[in-house]
Order: sequence, then structure tokens, then C-alpha cells
Amino acid sequence: MPSPAAPPLLRRLPNPRLTGLGGGLFCAAVMLASGFLDQLLFGSSRTVYGVLFLPACVLTAAWVRRGDLLTAPIVVPIAFAVGLTTVADGGDGFTGALGGFVTALAMEAGWLYGGTLIAGTIVIVRRIRLVRRRVAARERGVA
Repeated sequence: MPSPAAPPLLRRLPNPRLTGLGGGLFCAAVMLASGFLDQLLFGSSRTVYGVLFLPACVLTAAWVRRGDLLTAPIVVPIAFAVGLTTVADGGDGFTGALGGFVTALAMEAGWLYGGTLIAGTIVIVRRIRLVRRRVAARERGVA
């Protein structure tokens, strides 16, 4: 059964396909920019940063190419940590900054786990659909 035509709005949306590395770089760049924007507009609100992390996870998981699906749940936590460096409060020196980063990472673990869960769920659904399509194509070719 052929799938129905996509609505006009969906056809106009971008549909890039990122490699695993490209997805990681995309998500890290988005989170770094989100962190700087959060720092500029909201005074380093980690809650705002966490909220901005969720759409980045969705886009990364949706835009990674089929062959690199399993990389999305791996790169989003790394990107979260990269961007968190911009909003983490730290003291003077390296040890103070490191302590602030580790504290922020621990305090915002809910956002980190939530975003990773979202990316993982999207990847699993995409993978199931891909496997079903392959099985259906194989059955059509044999039958």
C-alpha cells in the first residue's frame, strides 16, 4: 500500500541527512550556541539550557542518516556537556571551573537523561520502520 502524499507544509521542511560525525557536530554547535544565547539573554539559566537541549536532540535523531542511527543517542549527551560549559557557574581557576561544571552536570542530569531518551526513542522507531521496510521489500521480491 503506497503511503499518502505528504502535506505541502511537510514537503517544504528541510530533510538533511547527517553522518554520525555530522550529527555530533551539529548538536554540539547548536548546544554551544544555545549556551551562549542563554548566557546572554537569561544570565546562564540552566533550566532554559535544558529546555533548548530537547529540540536539539529531536533534530539530531531525526536528521541522522539511516546507517548512522545508533550514533544519535551517543552524541547528544556529549553535545549537552559541550554547551554546558558556557552556563556552568565556576570559581576561579581550573579547579573552580571544573567543580562548577561537574556540579552543573549533576544538577541538570534530568535534562540530559530526558534528551537522550527522546533521541533514543526516535532512533528506535526509525530503525524499526527501516527493518520493516526491508522485510516488506524482500517479501515482495521473493513473492
